[in-house]
Order: sequence, then structure tokens, then C-alpha cells
Amino acid sequence: MARLKFVNFAMASSLLMVGSTVGATQQSSGAPAVPSFKSRVELVRISAVVRDRKGRFVSNLSARDFEVLDGGEAQRITDFQHDRPGVSVALLIDVSGSMENRLTNAREAATHVLANLDRVQDEAAVFTFDTRLDEVKPFAAGIQALPEKLASIKPFGATSLHDAIAATAERLTSRDGLRRAVIVFTDGSDNWSRLTPAEVSAAASAIDVPVYIVGIVPLIDNPSSPLAVTTPERVVIDGTLVNLAAWTGGRSFNVSTAVDRSVAARQILEELRHQYVIAFEAGSKPGWHPLAVRMRNKDLVVRARSGYNAGQSRPIS
Repeated sequence: MARLKFVNFAMASSLLMVGSTVGATQQSSGAPAVPSFKSRVELVRISAVVRDRKGRFVSNLSARDFEVLDGGEAQRITDFQHDRPGVSVALLIDVSGSMENRLTNAREAATHVLANLDRVQDEAAVFTFDTRLDEVKPFAAGIQALPEKLASIKPFGATSLHDAIAATAERLTSRDGLRRAVIVFTDGSDNWSRLTPAEVSAAASAIDVPVYIVGIVPLIDNPSSPLAVTTPERVVIDGTLVNLAAWTGGRSFNVSTAVDRSVAARQILEELRHQYVIAFEAGSKPGWHPLAVRMRNKDLVVRARSGYNAGQSRPIS
């Protein structure tokens, strides 16, 4: 198992300078051949999920159905895909001390994700974290169960949740050609990170990696449960984590029962399989660019990342 330090990646220096601005901006606003974008210019990729007003996925859309605004200015969509064959997910499991009574449920939730992967086209990697990040299983296809080591881990130590998410998202930058995501299994506490939620969401958003937060919570802390105690002090997956996920194009879940954990796993993978991938030419102005993706049909709802760093995006392959 590889023991990894939390490191700042390519845009880290600029993130530390623009993180608070990003947060404010966001709050206000072996596999088969993989198709690829081909361009001589630098392109920005946006993964987007579209639903109707009843929450159903919408398929068979074209580039003409979307509008992309970069800093409020409309952009021409240069490439468009809806047929990427597989998904690449990084499972990030909280093993800090606060997870002592929840780790079994976190492992079960992660196992549900693995059970729903395609053995040929999809791939997964498994990471754990407390104050540091451990690579328990590198990216590979055909993973159907968690490594045995996870059964014997004893939760211990402080929690660097935000740092772990950022570092894990960076590990997905090399998984081009697949629908990518970080899926985090946690109780939501963070008492050790250097990065703020705004900086983490900017990092993941800038490299187009949606973050899904699966909150492992008891029924009394689950807002959807009739047994919930709804005082603000008991909110586990709070607004900062909800926003972190949303800004990257992901979602957050609170799961308390076996059914909750199974449903969340299926919903995450269904979303990834229904992603549209949109590309446009990056702006020339260096620094953070806020993005907005809109549907021309106002009865449709789209979710996508919130921005990118100009001059640091990579050509799409």
C-alpha cells in the first residue's frame, strides 16, 4: 500500500490566491477504443448531467441544446460526446478516529459501488485517509470487492478530508477517455486540512472531476429520516460539503441504512453513465474563469462544474 503525502498540484499556487474569490463566485452563481477530442488549440472539457423536471435523465441531446458561458460570455462548442464507454472512480474512504462506529457502513457503501461496475469497461481505485492519504488499490478494471486490508483497519487520528479530496482528484487527471469521479465515504468532519472547501472545489472543478460525498450518518443525523434531530449542530454533511460537491458537478448524499447505501451507489454510477462531455476553446485571460452551462429548453436541468483555470487545462484526449 502506497503512503502518499498531500501535495498541491499544478494549479495549487493560484488556488491559494483565488480560493476565497472562487468560493464567493460559486456561491453566487484494455478497453474498447475510446473516442477522443482532436484539436490544435487548448480545450476545456465539461462533463454535464441533464435531467427533466421529474428528475429523469435526458438522452439524445446534441450540442445545439446546450449553452456554455465563460465569465458570462457565450462560447462556441467545438466538440461534443455522449458515448464514452466506461467510468473511472476513485473510492476515498475516511478511516480517521471519528469513523470508529461508521467504518463498517462506509465499507458496505463502497462495496455497492464496486458491485455495480462493469468488469471490462469500468475501473476503480481505493484510497483511505486520516491525516494522510493511502493508496490501497491502484486503478484497475474488474475490482469487485474491497481489498482485505480494509477489514482490519482501526479508525484513528485526525481528519484531513478537504486535502484528501483534492489529492485524490489529482490522481484522476491521468484517467482520460473515461467518465471520472471521486466518491468519498465520510462522516463529514474535518479538523486537519490546509485547504478550504472553496479551494478543493476549485481544484476538482478545474480538472473536471466531479466529487460525490456519501455521508455515513446515523438516522438521527439524516435530514431525510423521520427520526432526525434537525438542529444545526447535528448537521453532518453540512452546506460547505454540499456546495463542494455541487461546484464540481457532483452531489452529496446522507445514507443511514443498507437501502440508502445501495441506492446512493446506483444513482452515482447512473449519473456518470449519462454524462455529456462538452468542449470549447479556453479563454486567453490567465486565471480562474467561472463557467455556467445552461439548457435552451428551460424545462431541463443541467449540472456541471463551476469553472476552470485558463492556461492550465490540458488538451482533451
